[in-house]
Amino acid sequence: MTMDRDRILLTPGPLTTSLRTKLAMLKDWGSWDADFNAVTAQLRARLLDIVHGQGTHTVVPLQGSGTFSVEAAVATIVPPGDKGGHVLVLDNGAYCKRAAKLTQLMGRRATVLPFAEEGPVSPAALDQALRGDASISHVVLIHCETGTGVLNPLPEVAAVCQRHGKGLIVDAMSSFGALPIDAREIRFDALIAASGKCLEGVPGMGFVVLRQEALARSAGHSQSLAMDLHDQHQYMEKTGQWRFTPPTHVVVALAEAVQQFIDEGGQPARLARYQDNCRTLVEGMAGLGFRPFLKPEVQAPIIVTFHAPASPAYDFKRFYAAAKQRGFILYPGKLTEIETFRVGCIGAIGRNEMAQAVNAVADTLREMGIASGAPAL
Repeated sequence: MTMDRDRILLTPGPLTTSLRTKLAMLKDWGSWDADFNAVTAQLRARLLDIVHGQGTHTVVPLQGSGTFSVEAAVATIVPPGDKGGHVLVLDNGAYCKRAAKLTQLMGRRATVLPFAEEGPVSPAALDQALRGDASISHVVLIHCETGTGVLNPLPEVAAVCQRHGKGLIVDAMSSFGALPIDAREIRFDALIAASGKCLEGVPGMGFVVLRQEALARSAGHSQSLAMDLHDQHQYMEKTGQWRFTPPTHVVVALAEAVQQFIDEGGQPARLARYQDNCRTLVEGMAGLGFRPFLKPEVQAPIIVTFHAPASPAYDFKRFYAAAKQRGFILYPGKLTEIETFRVGCIGAIGRNEMAQAVNAVADTLREMGIASGAPAL
């Protein structure tokens, strides 16, 4: 089959982007030029506006993938262990485990509080853990655990941390811009996101929304030169420039994507479109026999994990290749004990593309000789 359009990326990032976003990358920019500095300054302000953080928080951008910024945030905000840093990671999925690993690799003390992958983390269990260990200084929460698509209770977790006087670091990689986050109501020290997620930019830039009081206390914490957010912030505030060569095309593409985000109606409109995408997907896949891994009440409208079909003819690599031939890129599962695959609901796509994706899956099943997507449950 010859494709007349780019394949639709039904993944949690990179995403399908709009033509306007693509076109923004056709111009070259000088990294120290005043015009580019103005783009950076406006982008930082607009990202802060999305979470209502003006006056209390600041945005520090960083080169690299979202994981770079998670690592930078932990290393900057959490003091080394000999200075009292001790991180509690709430773990209900693969990206939680990644956060725990990177915390330990940076020499910070880390404790993991495990939960089942099919449900959210428990604020009550967090409360009990903090009561039992006064040495914990910070808590790490993945807002939307992309390994399954489960939505974790950010407001409730933040309330527990505030009550105990603990810092909160939020990985909002798959939620920022789509799910409501209000810094006036939710207390956090750092909240991390990236260009290639719900803002529908291209990958290559992360950013951290930092509470100014927490950032001010973080000087000298980071063991990294390039990933020290305190130094990045100080330099950017003084000069308007990035310390090291920025991903200029990625930055201007994100600035254009954020303008489209505003034009669409901001976070409420973005969420409404993703919810419609998710409904279209889940209902269409149910008609083919597929069953989501998560219950509807804990499913974020970002990415949906489906059980693999029970048919012995099913093979993910063949399934993936056949869907790709029909114009859609799916995502493998992240679970270790149950065979699954994932389908993203985000990006510059809508109901029509989701319905087309379901049709492509139906055609793929027929090609593979699979009568139904029903799992062996």
